[in-house]
Amino acid sequence: MTVTNLKLKDQPAPRPAARVIALTCSAKPGGHRPWLARIAAGAANIAPLIVTLSLILIAWQILCSAPDSSLPSPTRVMEESWELIAHPFYVGQGVDQGLFWHIAASLQRVAVGYALAAVVGIALGALVGQSQLAMRGLDPIFQVLRTVPPLAWLPLSLAAFQDGNPSAIFVIFITAIWPIIINTAVGIRNIPQDYQNVAKVLRLNAFEYFAKIMLPAAAPYIFTGLRIGIGLSWLAIVAAEMLIGGVGIGFFIWDAWNSSLISDIIVALIYVGIVGFLLDRLIALVGRVVTRGTATA
Repeated sequence: MTVTNLKLKDQPAPRPAARVIALTCSAKPGGHRPWLARIAAGAANIAPLIVTLSLILIAWQILCSAPDSSLPSPTRVMEESWELIAHPFYVGQGVDQGLFWHIAASLQRVAVGYALAAVVGIALGALVGQSQLAMRGLDPIFQVLRTVPPLAWLPLSLAAFQDGNPSAIFVIFITAIWPIIINTAVGIRNIPQDYQNVAKVLRLNAFEYFAKIMLPAAAPYIFTGLRIGIGLSWLAIVAAEMLIGGVGIGFFIWDAWNSSLISDIIVALIYVGIVGFLLDRLIALVGRVVTRGTATA
């Protein structure tokens, strides 16, 4: 019994349980730190944008506050176009509509023309990228046609379709298709040889190779072309609608110019910029989801 007591005395004493309890209790307040860190990081990211916008508005207000200024100041824009800003869902007769309906009409045309350009552009890009013969025959033609300004196609489309709406859709299609074709072809040509060897080992047919090898491997390039295409589509529809008339944000801007409503034009341009930014972010988001983060441009 004496030897046993000596051994127990020589062993290190166990740590008190109070220290474990103290550590457990002190960890509870720390659970709020990630949320605070996220809020601080979000504020740090937004702060430069807010400061920049504030400086732009201040400079704009100072430069355009003179009585003889040809452009309205921000406060004057708010005063003159408040009804337009406050009632975007206004429904009137003919082209007398709120900005929401003008933008919705433009987006409908863009959706149709852009969807057609995406389908045809990806198919032609895959053909040009995979086949040397197709590249030699089609690539020079594509390089020439892509340099033609979008509005230069409008007279031909009006002559062919005899209607403004399909003509505007064609202008969107012919504008958006070139970056999609070029980027898809580049992505197909950059597919690693190992992928092609795997396809041969698995004996994939043409459709399986296109769906399982070509499209996934070239997806980052394809979505780069799609992002460029959506931006060009939005630019083209605004310009085309100035000439074809009807309900649309482009016609609204042109009609406001004819009526000398400069403040309305400025409001419409802000809407155009915001919608264009959202369209670009939408395609980028879809690209990140489809490519699992590889299309992060």
